[in-house]
Amino acid sequence: MRPPAYQLLADELRADITSGRLQPGERLPPEPELCVKTGVSRSTVREALRLLASQHLIVTTRGVTGGSFVSHPDAEQLADGLATGFTLLTNSDGVGLADLLELRRALEVPAAGLAALRREDDHLLEIRSALFDPALDDLETMLAAHAAFHMAVAKATGNPLFELVVRPLYHATYGEEVTSNLPEGYWVQIDVDHRQMLDCLVNRDAEAASRAAAAHLDYVVRSTQTLDVTPRYAG
Repeated sequence: MRPPAYQLLADELRADITSGRLQPGERLPPEPELCVKTGVSRSTVREALRLLASQHLIVTTRGVTGGSFVSHPDAEQLADGLATGFTLLTNSDGVGLADLLELRRALEVPAAGLAALRREDDHLLEIRSALFDPALDDLETMLAAHAAFHMAVAKATGNPLFELVVRPLYHATYGEEVTSNLPEGYWVQIDVDHRQMLDCLVNRDAEAASRAAAAHLDYVVRSTQTLDVTPRYAG
């Protein structure tokens, strides 16, 4: 079955964007010009542009100087698309918690080492602000802080691809079957691990940072290995 005309036009424009023929910030041809060039109606052009905007590939502004422009890459927005893919996998292929932790190890251990070498002072401030107090903070606060901590470490690598790929991992939720069955002192140890990793980054000790990240994940694996859980993605 042939795709609808707006989908074909969106695919063509998407190819121009992803190939670099259209650069970030560059204006797309006006709607009337696209109609003439492609031989489709204005409503078809608008539907194609709406689709690209929903995928964060373009932004559309109104007014005399308005139009549709190629978006500048944004890790948070691009991660939304990856999160959707994670959601589809977990729903169809039964990706479990062990699979997610295996991927975290592959990404976060080298990321910690790179972050120690490349971090700037503003990165340290962001990471430090993601620490929590297990004696005072509630579970929701600690979960949010845990995600913010690891995303900030990924950002500190200076490699936006780490930030892009790590961010969707923290859209996952596990429900009470995980959070209510964690060992006593779990969040105390997570806090200790995070502070140790931060110290390694402050000292620019890449080897120690990688070891700390690996030990942190080892603890998470030991604490959850008896749980057979499929992560659910929040977005």
